Amino acid sequence: MSDIKLESASKKDLPQLVELLGILFTQEAEFTPDAEKQRRALQEIFDHPERGRVFVARDGKRVVAMASLLYTVSTAEGGKAALFEDLVVHPEQRRHGIGGQLLAYVVEQARAEGVLRITLLTDMQNERAQALYRRAGFVGSPLRPMRLRLKRREGA
Repeated sequence: MSDIKLESASKKDLPQLVELLGILFTQEAEFTPDAEKQRRALQEIFDHPERGRVFVARDGKRVVAMASLLYTVSTAEGGKAALFEDLVVHPEQRRHGIGGQLLAYVVEQARAEGVLRITLLTDMQNERAQALYRRAGFVGSPLRPMRLRLKRREGA
């Protein structure tokens, strides 16, 4: 395995990022891959960097892992907070510590940007991911996640 470079993603990475999200959403119980939706959402992040950032682990020109931070404001923390999303490592690159390296890098970048709290969701049955997050200092929350899916309006 070559040296892995951790950095912010760019628009030129879109095809590889969409591919990685397809892998992730095939594995997650609640989501289904939809390349157009994933491309559109990533484009939104790239076009509006105040909304979030996408980070990658790169082996040469190949993106082998990705993760994203989506920004919000926490009234509880009194400032910038983030949702940590979409940590996925290409199956051929798993079990080499890349996920942990990328997670640490994202946390470091968030701290440098003044983020006061990072929140994440993980599949309840994904014990490997939960162990990774605990090793990085994440703790369980007494809050229960709930969702309301809204349909897009016609013409929106």
